[in-house]
Amino acid sequence: MGTQAVRRRSPLRRWFTDTGWRHVVGIAVLIVTMVPIVFVISSSLNPHGTLTGSNALFSEIGFDAYARILSNPKVPFLAWFGNTLLIATITAILTVFLGALAAYAFSRMRFAGRRVGLISIVIVQMFPQLLAVVAIFLLLSTIGDWFPAIGLNSRIGLIMVYLGGALGVNTYLMYGFFNTIPQSIDEAARIDGAGHARVFFTIVLPLVTPILAVVALLSFIATVNEYVVASVILIDSDVQTLAVGLTKLVSNPRYADWSAFSAGAVMAALPVVVLFLFLQKYIVGGLTAGAVK
Repeated sequence: MGTQAVRRRSPLRRWFTDTGWRHVVGIAVLIVTMVPIVFVISSSLNPHGTLTGSNALFSEIGFDAYARILSNPKVPFLAWFGNTLLIATITAILTVFLGALAAYAFSRMRFAGRRVGLISIVIVQMFPQLLAVVAIFLLLSTIGDWFPAIGLNSRIGLIMVYLGGALGVNTYLMYGFFNTIPQSIDEAARIDGAGHARVFFTIVLPLVTPILAVVALLSFIATVNEYVVASVILIDSDVQTLAVGLTKLVSNPRYADWSAFSAGAVMAALPVVVLFLFLQKYIVGGLTAGAVK
């Protein structure tokens, strides 16, 4: 009997040893990830505007916080939302374009300083952009005296700062993916008379669509979530992003409106979720294919 019981349990043990533990780990990670999201959604539906009233999840449901943040004249939520989408979209597009140009040059061309340039890109990315906040502030302040359109309190200036901070790591990420494209394709196109520009735009770019989608998604998410640099550069309320503007709702502990803050956070996450679902089929391939070489 004991031997039969062991034999009956052996398939389950075998399954758990081979693949079952992965399901357990996946479920545990999913629970840990979903708890903050569920709590924020519950807080956004809480009409009282306090965190203590949100401890009991979905104890009270109402859309007062959404109406309050959209109708309050002192809270230009739609302006913050538009600024965030504008800055994040332009930053993502320019990051992909400039990064692809640099990665193509490092991958396909041979020039003096190529290896030193790649190593320098990696070394520079070791230092977070937060360390350069003071230098960025002084630089934009000086530039703003001559060209106010790209100085402090300008969205163009913030976009330029984001482009400089993200160009290095994205270039190195694209560089690994570009190396997986056989150079024989380029050589065949050059034999037919195509130059570097035509090879890049008509042949190489369509083949590296997965990594372009991944870089665009990562750049968009990072721009939407970024707070420190945006809070230093953007001063006026009508040009601020959501990350900076929503913080004002909870900056004063006595009058913090956590429900409105949570409602704004939920609405701010919607474009990221939509973009993530739209580019989902490219994400896995774009992140892994560049590590082949």
